[in-house]
Amino acid sequence: MEPTIKMIQTVQGDDVKWRNLGEQELRDYFSFRMDTVVVDSSQEFQTHLGFGGAFTEAAAYVMENASEEARKEILKAYFNKEIGLAYNLGRTSINGCDFSLEPYTYVEDEDVELKTFHMEREDKYVVPFIKQASEEAGEDIGILCAPWSPPAFMKNNKDMNHGGRLLRKYYGTWAKYMVKYVKGMLDRGINILTISVQNEPEAKQTWASCKYDPTEEAMLAVDYMYEELKKEGLEEKVKIVILDHNRDIMFRRVRETLAYKNAKDIIWGIAYHWYGSDKSEILTMAHEIYPKQHLIFTEGCVELVNNSGNTSSKAGIGAWKHGEIYGHNMINDFNNYTEGWIDWNLVLDEKGGPNYVGNYCEAPIMLNTETNEVIYNISYYYIGHFSKYIKPGAKRILCLNDSDKGIYSVAYKNPNGQIIVVVQNELSKRHRLAVAVDGKGINTEVPAHSITTFIVDK
Repeated sequence: MEPTIKMIQTVQGDDVKWRNLGEQELRDYFSFRMDTVVVDSSQEFQTHLGFGGAFTEAAAYVMENASEEARKEILKAYFNKEIGLAYNLGRTSINGCDFSLEPYTYVEDEDVELKTFHMEREDKYVVPFIKQASEEAGEDIGILCAPWSPPAFMKNNKDMNHGGRLLRKYYGTWAKYMVKYVKGMLDRGINILTISVQNEPEAKQTWASCKYDPTEEAMLAVDYMYEELKKEGLEEKVKIVILDHNRDIMFRRVRETLAYKNAKDIIWGIAYHWYGSDKSEILTMAHEIYPKQHLIFTEGCVELVNNSGNTSSKAGIGAWKHGEIYGHNMINDFNNYTEGWIDWNLVLDEKGGPNYVGNYCEAPIMLNTETNEVIYNISYYYIGHFSKYIKPGAKRILCLNDSDKGIYSVAYKNPNGQIIVVVQNELSKRHRLAVAVDGKGINTEVPAHSITTFIVDK
């Protein structure tokens, strides 16, 4: 019996997303007189860790104030393994970030000994959201946590916002503070997997931010954070990641950070964001020199401008192009050794907030807070073409295409042997395509502005 290939497709203009086009047999004889996607499942690359989104205070606040019906719908849409995106990962902030209701810390000002440390604020919105998500998922959501800024008194500018730097005399205190957060979340039943040294360490923002040069980042990670994790017996469970900033600066920055003493043995991974550049080959550059370090995408979104309706792509909220931004970034990054993928805010209000500096962003799901209508943006469906079908533990396999432009493709082999191929067409016309998997194939067409998941059962 010949292997079969099933097709799930989302097309601009079609009201039905994830449309099931049925299945057909893969054949020995098919036409190569067209652009071709070639998959070879014998050539394996990185192991996939999963998909997720950020449990910001803003997202958790929107969820807490949603109707019970809307809250249940959003939880199913993201975390249900049968009908949702099957998310298994998440991200949280240590102290506040711009997508908090305001800047906040866990200690009183000038408390160098951390005697006033408490995390009750996280119990109000964030922790319940994560627990509800884990219940819907049927497993603990794995959390990557990151700080946006230490408390103001630890910094040279005495301000959580506007960049500034951590004073050297507080490196040990700040490391202890971050590990107290990790312990606090673990005590609450939250599964912390990794901790980042700093969110966007080269950014000076009007919101919570703090700058480190690459060597300072390494020093804090190796000499302070790792030692503090060791004191608590957590160095094997909670891994340290660096960078957590845009991929265009990745190569030059991690070269310096990982040159620090023992850094390559202690630092588990390199986290990155998609802003500023879509040159995914930089990821392979880092992977080839540091093959033991794991590459994790930890933030990306379509940014809104002062809630004007304009975006980084000059289109309105929910524009089809935004889904395509997600799709080709995911395909290109996976083809360049990314192991895990975490979106920015899980859910936001109709403005793209709340955000205490008006730095509004689009989320795949947004909520009209007046009507409690759950709004699904196109990015939600594009993400689903990957997350619904590529399982944790899957191996990326060789996938190449000879299309000149506008056609993107990637392939994985799931732990059960099932092969998943995702093909995105950003062209404004239908495109004839051959899809060949391990020598057998089909001839098909991918519509203009579409994304198709091919599922091969052998």
